[in-house]
Amino acid sequence: MRVVVPFAAETPKTRLESVLSPAERAAFARAMLADVLRAIVEVGHEPTVVSTAPLELAALDLSDEVTTAATVTVDDRPLTDAVNAQLPWAGGDKADFTDAAAVAVIMADLALATPDALERLLTADADIAIAPGRAGGTNALVVRDPAFTVDYHGASYLDHCEIGREVGASLETVDSFRLGTDIDEPDDLVEVLVHGRKHDRAAAYLRELGFELDERDGRVGVVRDEASVAETR
Repeated sequence: MRVVVPFAAETPKTRLESVLSPAERAAFARAMLADVLRAIVEVGHEPTVVSTAPLELAALDLSDEVTTAATVTVDDRPLTDAVNAQLPWAGGDKADFTDAAAVAVIMADLALATPDALERLLTADADIAIAPGRAGGTNALVVRDPAFTVDYHGASYLDHCEIGREVGASLETVDSFRLGTDIDEPDDLVEVLVHGRKHDRAAAYLRELGFELDERDGRVGVVRDEASVAETR
């Protein structure tokens, strides 16, 4: 199985601009990518990063095992086009399909992803297995039907289910908190600090920037130490 990780290398995570500078957003996005790549390698696969711009894996300070296993290809087209280009058998003859040709697409901002969560998705029996995100997105999916193509516009989870039904594919929704939590908004940083594992880069980077949990007013949020803002900007 091929595992593809789309990555927006230029101006990533713009919805975090109220709490992170452009340089911090870039570093945070790369920290999440590093965590996702490590989890994929730990589950026994060799990920291909489909990056919108050249990306040096060595700059991510990955382990030798992950750096050796991962590769990068550059494709600056919109997400749907770039991912479909990684499905060379899409629309082909099912008779030529083998399970080795299956493709998984894992988003790079799944900072909470773990090998166990990925294993549930990657070993699902259905032709199309989808881990939906919040608000109808598709955070990860496995494609085992060569007639299937992706469409990441709008409520892509619903669209992908409909595409699967149209081509006669079996479908499975993988209900996973860790795969369903993509990090896009400032409030999402709470999940990284609460559920990030001790060795996760994304959680460690946020703490280096001075972020911590704020439990005032009966709700959990995040606050940032003002001294750290002055030091890092």
